[in-house]
Amino acid sequence: MSKRKQGSDADMDYDSSDEEAPTSVDVDFDFFNLNAEVDYHAINRLLIQLFGADAEGLQTGSLGDLVLSAADSGVGSTIKTDGEDSDPCAFLTVLSCDAHRDNPAMRALLEYMLSKTSKDPAFHSTLSSLLAPKTQVQNQAQTHVGLVLCERLINMPVQTVPPMYRMLVDEIKDAVAEGDPYNFTHYLFISRVYRLTPEEEEAMVAAQRNSKRYKSGGTSGLGRGGDGVYGFHPEDEEVMKVATHVLTYSYTKAPPRDAESIGLDVGGRVMLVPADRFGALVRTIGEVFSAPNST
Repeated sequence: MSKRKQGSDADMDYDSSDEEAPTSVDVDFDFFNLNAEVDYHAINRLLIQLFGADAEGLQTGSLGDLVLSAADSGVGSTIKTDGEDSDPCAFLTVLSCDAHRDNPAMRALLEYMLSKTSKDPAFHSTLSSLLAPKTQVQNQAQTHVGLVLCERLINMPVQTVPPMYRMLVDEIKDAVAEGDPYNFTHYLFISRVYRLTPEEEEAMVAAQRNSKRYKSGGTSGLGRGGDGVYGFHPEDEEVMKVATHVLTYSYTKAPPRDAESIGLDVGGRVMLVPADRFGALVRTIGEVFSAPNST
């Protein structure tokens, strides 16, 4: 079912010096509920992109099935450009780590996250405690972690993200009212980064300065951590500001790199955000990454 439509000027860079070459193209983005009948293969591809070199060991096919089956609660969105029966260009959802802890794909992913956070003892201890099986002790505070999965095609503008998050807030409220397991105390975000050497950074800055977007006052839209680490998702910068724990990690199965390596040095990022900060985070993402001429 279609949720809403958003028009966007999708940015496109050109190396040509032809001043009449277009720098953007108008695209209509439609927002839909997750649809198990048509979305599986595209969701699986986006999950493989999200987990990079480690995707094969994380049962992305089964995780995609879980994403789509959990969507029966009405939580989660996709973005498409060619109608409901077309492949999603992006998706956003949140899954209950408790409700699905016995699912093999969820179990594999949580074990993977715990293994990665072991390099940060404080993060690892906190996450282990949050994910531990719950006891039924009366009056004992119970924690509940929501796993946020969000991925999109590389050329998708970040301005498409705020509407999905705003809808997610409303969908979570509706699901909780219906008694579904979405009353979270924390949100665990998984994202992607890439690392540049100083020489690669210099080359990128030079290329940006020569681009029409830079000359016209545009920005790259890529978040930088100050240590040569850049986020594929610009909104990560806002998530990190409110997160209690953040960790950037290398993929376990990433091939060794040397001076002759080709392509980006890609890794992962995991961020833990208390639920009482989630609403303000969504509002900030909407303010920082609002679409041009939006109200």
